[in-house]
Amino acid sequence: MNHSIVKGLSHSCFFLFVTFMLFISGCRHSQKPLAEQQHKEWKDYGGGPDHSKFVDLDQITKSNVSQLQVAFVYPTNDNLSYSFNPIIVDNVMYVLTRNNSLVAVDATTGKEIWIHKGLNGIIARGINFWQSKDKKQKRLIIFLKNTMQAIDANTGKSIMDFGESGKGYTDMRMHLDRDTSMLGRMTSTTPGHIFEDLILVGSAPGENPFDGPGHLRAYNVLTGKLAWVFHTIPHPGEFGYETWPKDAYKYVGAANAWGEISIDEKRGIAYYPLGSPTYDYDGADREGMGLFGNCILALDARTGKRLWHFQTVHHDIWDYDLTAAPQLITVSHNGKKIDAVAVAAKTGFLFVFNRVTGEPLWPIEERPVPKSEMPNEQSWPTQPFPTVVPPFNRQTVTVDDLNPYITGAKRDSLIKRIQAAKVGLFQPLSDKYEVIAMPGSTGGANFGGTASNPEKGMMYILTKEAGSFYRLKIREPRPRPLSGDRLAQAEGLYKQNCQSCHGADRNGLPALGTSLLGLGSRMNAAGFKQVINNGKGRMPAMPHLDEGTIADLYSFLTQRRGGDDFMGRGSNSGDVHVAPGPVVDSGGVDLPTFASKKDVGYPEDYTGPKAVHIEAHNWGEDAASILSPPWSWVVAYDLNQGTIKWKVPFGNEDTIPGGKNLGKISGSARKGMVVTSTGIVFAVCGDGKVYGYDAENGNVIWSTNLGRSNPSGIPAMYEANGTQYLVVCSTGKLLDKTKKEEDVPKGYVVFALPKKK
Repeated sequence: MNHSIVKGLSHSCFFLFVTFMLFISGCRHSQKPLAEQQHKEWKDYGGGPDHSKFVDLDQITKSNVSQLQVAFVYPTNDNLSYSFNPIIVDNVMYVLTRNNSLVAVDATTGKEIWIHKGLNGIIARGINFWQSKDKKQKRLIIFLKNTMQAIDANTGKSIMDFGESGKGYTDMRMHLDRDTSMLGRMTSTTPGHIFEDLILVGSAPGENPFDGPGHLRAYNVLTGKLAWVFHTIPHPGEFGYETWPKDAYKYVGAANAWGEISIDEKRGIAYYPLGSPTYDYDGADREGMGLFGNCILALDARTGKRLWHFQTVHHDIWDYDLTAAPQLITVSHNGKKIDAVAVAAKTGFLFVFNRVTGEPLWPIEERPVPKSEMPNEQSWPTQPFPTVVPPFNRQTVTVDDLNPYITGAKRDSLIKRIQAAKVGLFQPLSDKYEVIAMPGSTGGANFGGTASNPEKGMMYILTKEAGSFYRLKIREPRPRPLSGDRLAQAEGLYKQNCQSCHGADRNGLPALGTSLLGLGSRMNAAGFKQVINNGKGRMPAMPHLDEGTIADLYSFLTQRRGGDDFMGRGSNSGDVHVAPGPVVDSGGVDLPTFASKKDVGYPEDYTGPKAVHIEAHNWGEDAASILSPPWSWVVAYDLNQGTIKWKVPFGNEDTIPGGKNLGKISGSARKGMVVTSTGIVFAVCGDGKVYGYDAENGNVIWSTNLGRSNPSGIPAMYEANGTQYLVVCSTGKLLDKTKKEEDVPKGYVVFALPKKK
């Protein structure tokens, strides 16, 4: 059996299918207007269906980019930090702002058109836009809490007859063949993509034991009703079922697309980057390859039928999800023009395939890797390694990789730790010793981190050099559900001890405390207990708190209550920060109170091995400086040759001596790019700057300091009323403490060339 790629068609049918698709490919000229229009608008999350973040606009060039200046700023007018990719269509820009409100503004002036306020729980990264062929009907498809809803893009009001409920929403816990009371968050953290009259979506159920399955779904944008579903954990009789234990579909979760989907509109093919199955660091209860976990999966966008797949990690036990948008490019290969798809992974590998057939453009070898020594863990004996296309990230750690600025006892301790650990890509984890994975689960390529010039075969990757220390341990109980007196006590404890630094909204106060939003994804209960008992940085220790109180406080900070078990935007209470304006609607549609997720276990008849828990110490944004710089890169691939054309440090780190041009520790995390037809790669960086790189050589030809940390979200570029604009979401904390908050723009900063007089 070929474990790298398996076709789902018979030989004869497959030959006819490929012949037909290649015929369509040869008719490229008839599809040209579609492609050209796709790259002149920014109507999708990531720019367009192909997610290239490429714009075919020629006003901003290498010769005049240095003249870019702020045209206007649309302020957020709240104290939240956003990571939203704006949508711009027909001179209207749609943004998330004003205490989780969707706002439509004039794309040339920032003047408000309408405000739909109070969408608390909306996913933070983006929305979907659809319009009818005559452009009279326009819709925004949003995901809020555990529902999909539609908003009229012309009026800003909720569409009340949308959804399977008949009451304005579709419950995203449905159509998953699981008891809905056992499912928590089932919306995605990225917005999916519109194709024709369908919206194609993934999900982000989490990767803990018994979280929901990551099945892929498509819904009609007019009715909100299900069009098709693809089981990423196959059911009996479906392709791939034999790659799991019997009945795994009843208890295994995830294998989901929480990252960025790309669509070939001409052919109607959707490309999904899929993540690891549950539990992401321990596969004892899921012996086998585990299709379709960690696959690039090509589906017929109209029917959900599988066309081809390739699994980039077999039986993943390292949390090596695929999340970055697959890039749909055309390359010259062996004397022919090939439409390809390139997939950047957390492992630092770049995989390149024929977009139609799934055949690798260059050989990918299955190589032996170490065997797990954990009881019941049946790690896969081989993993796929590209043979020609070089990796974009370092993939091992030695003492020579330590930061040269670290000296003394700390350096000696790290040297001993590295020498005692097992190190290497695909080194199985253990409870007997530490394993150092490089890249770790937060390194390599991640969402927002890929872009391309599709017709030139050029691909660009933002990558972060971050490893992970791993050691397995017995799983702790989940945070205890809170209600009644315990909830009130935990909330009172927070107000008394934490709110003065971390804020009423838990988003952190400048120079006092860090944001606690999303705490559960960064720190487990044991790590939280350690910080409470011992303190950290400016935070004092609180050893007087007993274990039960600490557990309740952790639950209060990490667990949604009253059925709100989802990953969305936190909110401030009330409308304190929503300034007067053209408010047309509020809060989306009325929702019932969904029951909180039940704690569940294995099926009653389950007799196999059970998963354990892992404690992972990541070399993430707080500690990545353990490694020698650079810590993040912009990497340009020429995929006509399969080579890296250039690679430059991404941003500047100012907290390490001599830190100029060392890359930023958090430089590539949760950011994005825009690529222009005039040869510029724009990228937003964690050092608070926007950079313009020469696409030919990586030289910085323009930069500007936004004055705020971690400008997040994918930037957007558009043309309106004859002017080309670049818009960046900058809502982080003030960097220059000598300046006043009101003196540094906070919101959507829009750049353009000076107006000609």
